[in-house]
Amino acid sequence: MKILVLHGPNLNLLGTREPAVYGKVTLEEINAALLKLGEELGCSVSTLQSNSEGELVDAIQAASGKFDGILINPAAYTHSSIAISDALSAVSLPVVEVHLSNIHGREEFRSKSFVARIAVGQISGFGIDSYLLGLRALCSYLKK
Repeated sequence: MKILVLHGPNLNLLGTREPAVYGKVTLEEINAALLKLGEELGCSVSTLQSNSEGELVDAIQAASGKFDGILINPAAYTHSSIAISDALSAVSLPVVEVHLSNIHGREEFRSKSFVARIAVGQISGFGIDSYLLGLRALCSYLKK
C-alpha cells in the first residue's frame, strides 16, 4: 500500500506557530512518526507540504495510479478550496482528512470543510495523534 500525505499551508511553521493551538511538534516530527508508523502497518508513506493550492492540486492529480490513498491536512484550504475538493473527487482515491486542532470547536468558519464530503473520515483535535489515527484508519480501510 502506498499512502500520500499532504500538508497544507502554514504547516511548515509547526513548532513555532501558535503552539497553544497547534502544539510544539514540528512538521518534520510528524513526518518521521508517519514514516515509522507506515513501516509498522506495512505501507509506504510519501509526504508533501505546500503553501500553494495549485501544487497541492497537482500532487493530488499525480497520485492517481501511484498511490492507494491520501491522508490530507488541507489546513486553511479546508474551508476555502473547491479546487482541492474537486481534485480529490476526480482521482477517486480514498481520502482521510486530519487536523491538529478541533476545527469544530474553533471559529465558526472553520467548521465548514470542502474535503469532508469526499473523505471516508475526518479526525481532528488530537494533535499529532490525528495524523497517526488517520493513517491507521486509512490503512485499515484499504485492507478491507
